Amino acid sequence: MATLTILNYPDPRLHTVAKPVVDVNAAIKQLIEDMAETMYAAPGVGLAATQVDHHVQLIVIDTTKEQNNLQVFINPKIIAKNGLTEYEEGCLSVPGVYELVTRAETVKVEALDKNGKKFILEADGLLAICIQHEMDHLLGKVFVEYLSPLKRNRIRKKLVKQAREVERNAY
Repeated sequence: MATLTILNYPDPRLHTVAKPVVDVNAAIKQLIEDMAETMYAAPGVGLAATQVDHHVQLIVIDTTKEQNNLQVFINPKIIAKNGLTEYEEGCLSVPGVYELVTRAETVKVEALDKNGKKFILEADGLLAICIQHEMDHLLGKVFVEYLSPLKRNRIRKKLVKQAREVERNAY
C-alpha cells in the first residue's frame, strides 16, 4: 500500500471528468487500497480517485470514527434522491475550508463493490452527503463551486497563497 498525493484546489486536474472503470482488476484493487490508506492518513471520511490524479469512477468512504467500515463505490450512479439538507462540508482537496452546502437528504446509489459485484444502497445523513460530494469529484466538480463567486475566489486565493508559502519554505 502507498499513500497517494492529494491534489489541492484550484489544481485544474480536479476538473477532469472521470471515465468508467471497465474491469475491476488488480490495478483497480491496488488503487482502492492506496486510496483507503491515503484517506485514513489525511484523515478524511471520503476520497475520489480524481483527487489523487486517477481519473476513473472510483470512490472510497468510511464515516465511522473507528475507521473500520470502508465502503467502495465503482462507477456509482445516483438512481433516486429525496429531500434537501444543509451540511457543513470540508474536503481533503480544499484543506482548512468548511462551508455549508445544500444537498439531497437521502440518496439511492447503484455501484460496483471492490470485487466488481453490483449493489444498491440507500443512504442518509453523513453517508448520503459523502456519496454526493465524492461523486461530484468524479464529474470534475469541487464543493466550493456551490458557493458564491466571491467566496470561491477568496478560497482560491487563500489556497494559492498557502501553496506558495509551502513551496518557499521547502527551499
